[in-house]
Amino acid sequence: MIQENINNLISLWQVAGNSVNSYFENENFNYAVIENSDWPNRIWFDHDVDNKSLNAAKEFLSKQSKNLTVPYWDIYDSYSDELFESYGFKIKFKQIGMSMKLKNKFDFKKRLTIELVSNEKEAQLWENIYPEAFGYRISKEILLNTQNKIDYYLASINDEPIGTAIVYNTGNVSGIHGVGVIPSARRQGFAEEIMKHVLNESINVGMKFSTLQASDMGKGIYLRLGYSEDFTIKNFILD
Repeated sequence: MIQENINNLISLWQVAGNSVNSYFENENFNYAVIENSDWPNRIWFDHDVDNKSLNAAKEFLSKQSKNLTVPYWDIYDSYSDELFESYGFKIKFKQIGMSMKLKNKFDFKKRLTIELVSNEKEAQLWENIYPEAFGYRISKEILLNTQNKIDYYLASINDEPIGTAIVYNTGNVSGIHGVGVIPSARRQGFAEEIMKHVLNESINVGMKFSTLQASDMGKGIYLRLGYSEDFTIKNFILD
């Protein structure tokens, strides 16, 4: 499921970028840069990196006003870390690509109201709380422009929004992204409840697999749900 995971993630960035005419490709790399949003704002490679592609990426990044993230899927068994470092890149953070075969629906106690974002008011609420959970902003324009292709969930308790999720399906793979809870609502099992809800929705529409990218700190919840660790994504920035 490694390639399916990567393909889902890349396609998500492409859809988001295209929604505001901000996705581009060239012979060395692809990129999505959105002015009034902190996401996707990435450049990535369709192949293992080499001197030519990294030099082109460095040149491009040095002219950007935003500090773009450069994700690298560590699947090629090459010594690319050293190559990245030689061009002035450093690792900003790592993620673990994880996957799971979808079988039986999850049982859980429903405490949250979890609804799809369907209008501007809900998109604004989602935009407002997402940075509280993740520390970066996704513009509501992206939500409104892509809601026919991407599912954005808003989780609330007693009419107070506390969490988010993004679900993007490619083929028979349900990519789960952006599952987060604001600090004041953490340590109560809400993130796991959101996960079980969106996974059940994925099963409802016939998805056979689920993929996601987790931090090392946050992977425990996904291992408990049945995901396995498949590969590492190293996210670089130009130092």
